[in-house]
Amino acid sequence: MTDLVTREIHGGIGYLTLNRPQALNALSLEMIRAITEALNTWAAAPEVAAVVIAGAGGKAFCAGGDIRFFHKAALAGDLATLDQFFVEEYALNHLIHRYAKPYIALMDGVVMGGGMGISQGARRRLVTERTRMAMPETNIGLFPDVGGGWFLSRTPGRLGEYLGLTGSVIHAADALHAGLADAFLPGNAMAELVDTLRSREFADGDAVLACIDAATAAHRDACVPAQSQLAALQDDIDRLFAGATVADIVAAVSDAGSDWAAQTAAMLRGRSPLMLNVTLEQIRRARTMTLEDELRMELDLMYYVFRHGDGVEGIRALAVDKDHAPKWQPPRLDEVPRERVRAFFDSPWAHGEHPLAAL
Repeated sequence: MTDLVTREIHGGIGYLTLNRPQALNALSLEMIRAITEALNTWAAAPEVAAVVIAGAGGKAFCAGGDIRFFHKAALAGDLATLDQFFVEEYALNHLIHRYAKPYIALMDGVVMGGGMGISQGARRRLVTERTRMAMPETNIGLFPDVGGGWFLSRTPGRLGEYLGLTGSVIHAADALHAGLADAFLPGNAMAELVDTLRSREFADGDAVLACIDAATAAHRDACVPAQSQLAALQDDIDRLFAGATVADIVAAVSDAGSDWAAQTAAMLRGRSPLMLNVTLEQIRRARTMTLEDELRMELDLMYYVFRHGDGVEGIRALAVDKDHAPKWQPPRLDEVPRERVRAFFDSPWAHGEHPLAAL
């Protein structure tokens, strides 16, 4: 077990802590393997009734995958290692969604990208006033993966399109409205909850969930720090993000006239035109897919994005050189050929066994 993920069993609960605070607990392949190994071991362990996962450092649950590693591997031509990262990450995401024992995610601080992948399948997803949640992948030339197509497409109305295309950061009230969190606890109350869990002995997972539900019920009338902006904007989002194409959506948002719409239009114009198109297609296909099929689709997309997409350039601009001036190919929405978008959805494993066939 790596020091980047600590684990302990106490009172019938297995505790996993992401311990890479200097990188906001971003997931490396070593961490993915450590979490997977722990969950597989604990699944058959009678002394473990439930699992609680949290992030160390006080700033982040998990800020995503290790994008600098992605960039380095892609530039070195080590695409096989890059492929393996996503195979194992998506298998872990699936394991969490289908885990037989209660798995509880304490989503305090930054929860983005890969952090959503290891929390959205939880039986209880708890947020605090410090939660900052997003699927920001289009900003770096990627798409909302780690099951993002599946869980975004199941948010109310057109929130999936809005959150997936813009990568907007949302807070606790928005996460609750979108169905991306189950309950709010003030940060100090979440710490008290962990102390309470550690002070007791649990023989079964239902008792763990009952303890958590009692804690959140005690704070149900507590004021979430801000009202949900997504709730206030739901009708506008449903109308403006219903367009058949990304170009239609950008045009509708640009013509809407409000300050929020102007900011949203500017945000969309800064994203990879190619990956905006891929993301819209992904989310709309995912609405009628099983989780398993959606994760297999995501692996197909990720295989393509580092070979023929904007991922390397987007990560360079945002995280490596940090010039925030990506040179998207193509640079404009009206220059994205439909056949290029469609190519992302052609599985490279169509004539052999898919790496995620066992899901």
